[in-house]
Amino acid sequence: MRSDALVFRDWVAHYARRRPAHVAAHDLASDRRHDYRTFDARIDALAAHFEREGVGEGDRVAALAYNSTDVFEVQFACWRLGAIFVPLNWRLAARELRMITTDAQPKLLVLDDELSGLAAELEFDAAVLRTTGRGGPSAYEAAIAERGTPERRPAPTLDTTGTLLYTAGTTGVPKGARVTHAMTLYNAINLAVPARITRDSVHLVALPLFHTGGLNCYANILFHTGGTNVVLRDWDPAEALKHLADRALGITHFFGVPAHYQFIAEQPGFASAELSLVTAGVGGAPCPIAMLEQWANKGVPMQQGYGMTETSPTVLVLDTEMAKAKLGSAGLPALHTEVELRTREGARIDAPDVVGELCVRGPNVTPGYWNRPDADADTFSDDGWLGTGDAARRDEDGYYFIVDRTKDMFISGGENVYPAEVENALYELDGVVEAAVVGVPDERWGEVGRAFVVIRPGARLTDEAVVAHCRTALAKFKVPKSVVFVDALPRNAAGKILKRQLKERGEKS
Repeated sequence: MRSDALVFRDWVAHYARRRPAHVAAHDLASDRRHDYRTFDARIDALAAHFEREGVGEGDRVAALAYNSTDVFEVQFACWRLGAIFVPLNWRLAARELRMITTDAQPKLLVLDDELSGLAAELEFDAAVLRTTGRGGPSAYEAAIAERGTPERRPAPTLDTTGTLLYTAGTTGVPKGARVTHAMTLYNAINLAVPARITRDSVHLVALPLFHTGGLNCYANILFHTGGTNVVLRDWDPAEALKHLADRALGITHFFGVPAHYQFIAEQPGFASAELSLVTAGVGGAPCPIAMLEQWANKGVPMQQGYGMTETSPTVLVLDTEMAKAKLGSAGLPALHTEVELRTREGARIDAPDVVGELCVRGPNVTPGYWNRPDADADTFSDDGWLGTGDAARRDEDGYYFIVDRTKDMFISGGENVYPAEVENALYELDGVVEAAVVGVPDERWGEVGRAFVVIRPGARLTDEAVVAHCRTALAKFKVPKSVVFVDALPRNAAGKILKRQLKERGEKS
């Protein structure tokens, strides 16, 4: 049967019948706990309010809000109406957000009161529903208190777009990736088993919910299995460690970018903290080997994976039992996903340990971008494969290793240099907290590496010592020619390092 004939089923409504008293969502900031029965009723009431505001099939509903259980309610309320959920990145400047709202044209905005100042700069015409994000008196809670149910219950198919997720925008204008219900469903299927997610799992949601990682690694998967999501409103590594070690909360799952794990490990209580994590997922950027070993020594083998907004996001995942044997690997292709490597000319690479662009095809891949046929043409091959822009290699056993962003690679003296390899060497140095390498112009070699390094307070490290260490660990052409010590690395809202900014800084100095 074609996917466009298959109806998307509401997961929260399903578990409201099957396990109504089980906690679906726990909001840490307000200590609100919603079981599936209550959560289902709140979503229905919210959907009814949206409907009264004129929201119908295909309309967009934006959310400009910090993390809370409210955001999930908005998502499911949209889906019940056949509307499209558009979470907005509150870390962006007003000018950047205006580009997104101009593109998406939302009919209604759910607004966190703490972000009212930013919303006032957006200048777009839409109804506004205000929330505190903490369950206090608000128009949002008043709408839910009306306890309505939507008059119309359309039956969106799996091919229907349920969410618009705007890419992080490390380069160029943000693009709205169309996330279909099939993509969200297949991601839940692809990742639940390797991440060992069950109906008894409890996940600490730390990534922002305007990001595919926040929504789908592993929050929406927990709703698909009938588990519990515990929502952290603001990222704070000390708070995160406290909750991860809280036996009463019983956190079994956590997902973050490498920076999250680095900052948690820097906390004074990390060494003595007793963690009961079944799975600690990491993605969003290549993870330094030293960090993987640090958490493994703590008894927490981090599960590496690879994905992107356009793939909902899981593409590759490494089983935890293979964490040591394939240290540094992003794993094998997910169950319902095809993966291959291609040359710059588009030829398929079959030989092991040859670097090429990672390409993806499957039901977890976006059908395209919102209002951007030009971007579709740049992203998809004629035979339907999505080019990720990431460089990877595959070993003899079929395991994939992400080498770096293809765009981050630079050529020094005719040799390809992938910064992630150099960064792994830098993380071996005692005292290095963060590191990033970019290529900068050089009259003799074309480009050479420049390392930007953040060191731990009190640590002593010189540029000469950094370069000397790299000479013992790397080929000569990979060794950075210069080192710059900085207080922090620039990052986007998803936690990825903004290498474009570092490159611009490097070219000016």
